[in-house]
Amino acid sequence: MWESRYSAETKWAVVKDKLSGQFTNQQIMEKYNIKNVFQIKTWIKWYQKNQLHRFNQPIGKQYSFGHRLDYVSKEEKGK
Repeated sequence: MWESRYSAETKWAVVKDKLSGQFTNQQIMEKYNIKNVFQIKTWIKWYQKNQLHRFNQPIGKQYSFGHRLDYVSKEEKGK
C-alpha cells in the first residue's frame, strides 16, 4: 500500500481552511489532493489537542513530546 506524504505547509493550510468554516471536507480534499477524510480529522485533532509537534514529524511512529529517536546505522549498532 502506498502512503501519501504531505508537507507541514499543506497540513497547516488544511487546518486553516477547515477552521475557517468556508470549505467542506470534500472541497479541502480536492484542493489539496487528500485521499481520505480521516487525514483531515487527524490534523484537526492534533491542532485541538495542541500536539503541534506532530505536523513536522515524518510518516510512521509518532513519538511523544515532539521527539524522534535518532536513527543509528547498522555499522554504529555493531560498535
